[in-house]
Amino acid sequence: MKKLSGVLIAVCAFVHPQESTAQDKWPSQPIKLLVTFPAGGNTDAVARLTADFMQKALGGATVVVENHAGAGGIVGTEMVAKAAPDGYTLCMCSIGPITIAPVTEQLRYDPLKDLVPISLVSTNPLMLLVHPSVKANSVQELVALARAEPGRLNYSSAGIGALTYFSAELFKTKTGTQITHVAYRGGAQATMAVIAGDVQLTFANMSDAISQIEGAKVRALGVTTAKRSPVAPNMPTLAEQGIPGYATESWNAMFAPKGTPQPIIDRLTAIVSEMAKDKSIQKRMTDFGSVAVANSPDELSRMLREETAQWAKLVKEIGLK
Repeated sequence: MKKLSGVLIAVCAFVHPQESTAQDKWPSQPIKLLVTFPAGGNTDAVARLTADFMQKALGGATVVVENHAGAGGIVGTEMVAKAAPDGYTLCMCSIGPITIAPVTEQLRYDPLKDLVPISLVSTNPLMLLVHPSVKANSVQELVALARAEPGRLNYSSAGIGALTYFSAELFKTKTGTQITHVAYRGGAQATMAVIAGDVQLTFANMSDAISQIEGAKVRALGVTTAKRSPVAPNMPTLAEQGIPGYATESWNAMFAPKGTPQPIIDRLTAIVSEMAKDKSIQKRMTDFGSVAVANSPDELSRMLREETAQWAKLVKEIGLK
């Protein structure tokens, strides 16, 4: 018996250093950073900045951005949720397939259980935009106009279930107004509908709104974030303008499959934290309407639970499900 115990101890002593060495060598092969939307969009731009920064932080390791679009980001997110938890498949995921989709449709993954949160990477405020012909120069004037003529005003969105849709529905719920929804194929198309005068207003991603505001093609009435955005510090929030508790915000965050070794998660969290402090990254993010941010896995996990609960409550209130 003593001889057998000695053999087991020897085996354990041999195996554990090997496992430790394998983790210490990470990364020893290219890392895939999946983007759940087509190339050219906000999440794609953030992912490519992140991949470049990661390569330098990891001593020249290869980080490859792969676009796997489909079903509003669900296809790519599911791929990561079901990938091997070895640190070589990561996701630059956004709000839709993580906190909105779970309360609006049946998924084959649970984002709160099948993915490990690493850190927020960027936030992207939405802006309430109106066509120049709309006789409202503030949120309260818009609310008064909508109440005076229920159902006359139309708003555009990227479709039922999109953040642009939920931002408008939350606005309607909190203000008691009736505004008619018109769905478009994407956020950019929804913004163009306001410019063309086909609808009167929209809640647009900052990245879609900036150039249109500068060109005076639309008028911005407020930002949707809880606090003013560094990208547009002079633009008041909707909460400041008489809609207490109103807050919606698009974001991008890094995730890994459940079971990814903790040392790898810790290292990636530290890299994103350093990235958020980098002045050149901050400038490049601002150029396309985003804010470079970072937080801990625990903080991100708590945010996801709270956000999912908010959307579940709204879905119930508007009778969407």
